[in-house]
Amino acid sequence: MVSLRFIMVKKRQILVIGNNTTGCTPKHEKIAYEIGMEIAKSDSLLITGGLGGVMNACSHGAKDGCGLTMGIIPQDDPKFANEYCDIVIPSGMGFTRDFLNALSADGVIIVGGGSGTLSEVCAAYMSKKPMVAIRGFDSAIAPYIDGYVDHRKNVKIIGADTPKEAVEKILELITA
Repeated sequence: MVSLRFIMVKKRQILVIGNNTTGCTPKHEKIAYEIGMEIAKSDSLLITGGLGGVMNACSHGAKDGCGLTMGIIPQDDPKFANEYCDIVIPSGMGFTRDFLNALSADGVIIVGGGSGTLSEVCAAYMSKKPMVAIRGFDSAIAPYIDGYVDHRKNVKIIGADTPKEAVEKILELITA
């Protein structure tokens, strides 16, 4: 009698955060799209806030790269998620869902962003999640790139110049 065992290997879960529709430029979208493609190539699960801007562009890139995407949205109705989300978690938690996003991730990639992104960065920081941020954006996150959010020095936010570099660095940090 032959017994077959399937070994399930947990996918790495990478959260990408950044500008929502407001403040999201074509440069943000291009970089986020390429990050999504790179995450798909790495066979990792992409997690986003499931809405527009960076979240939409990154999810689009991951889908075009045949990757798996999950959006954790603040609303209680899945219809608010962008069209590229394979899995939608309608949290009904409003801004509190930022903590759910951060806690669901093995690592975080940051593409610009304002106060909402900063909230997710702080949640990830307090949970000591590895983070990589794209350099070159005037954002709420810019002062913390290649440094720490506060005196505790929980986790350094590593800077990256390209989408490929960002994904390579976060994968190194996750597996370290």
